[in-house]
Amino acid sequence: MSEQEPTSTDAAAAHDGPGTDRRPRSVYGVGCDPDVRFSLANERTALAWVRTGLSLVAGGVALTTLAALADLPWVLDLIALIACLSGGALAASALFSWRRVERALRLGRPLPPPAALPWLVGGVVVLALVLAGYAVFELGRSR
Repeated sequence: MSEQEPTSTDAAAAHDGPGTDRRPRSVYGVGCDPDVRFSLANERTALAWVRTGLSLVAGGVALTTLAALADLPWVLDLIALIACLSGGALAASALFSWRRVERALRLGRPLPPPAALPWLVGGVVVLALVLAGYAVFELGRSR
């Protein structure tokens, strides 16, 4: 009797389940491996959110540095603090979103909606309104 080649389901079973060495186990310990393209797309999306969060942190650092060098009002330091904290929160949210989507892919469930997107859009709108109001206030005060 000749040995049979392992099938793709045998390979998936060998790499999935509670005994897997892949981490985090809360993600890779359930379901079966989805099409690798979907997992890589999920990872790219998470990395894009992390990049956006890092940009917010960098913008906050730049703004507070500019405010310190040019002796600008404390309002800019407050906006910089909010940008830095928002960037950190967005990066953490990217991790949780990646986990939720990867688990859904592995379990064959519908993809969850993006949790951070409404908050990010709302924050950008509020920040734009605050900065526009501040600019109008400063323009009116300087006349």
